[in-house]
Amino acid sequence: MEKVKVTQVRSQIGTIPKHRKTLKALGLGRIGKERVHTKSPVLDGMIRQVGYLLKVEKV
Repeated sequence: MEKVKVTQVRSQIGTIPKHRKTLKALGLGRIGKERVHTKSPVLDGMIRQVGYLLKVEKV
């Protein structure tokens, strides 16, 4: 399975509540936090939704 590292690079202040919940589900919440996830269609949808706040890299 392919792994991806997701890093939050922008603040969640001013975003809609649904996007804040998505960040929380990804294990993020502060600028600079990183998490490694297994790539899946569900993860792709979450990244697409809040991609403007994230940096995504292959591991």
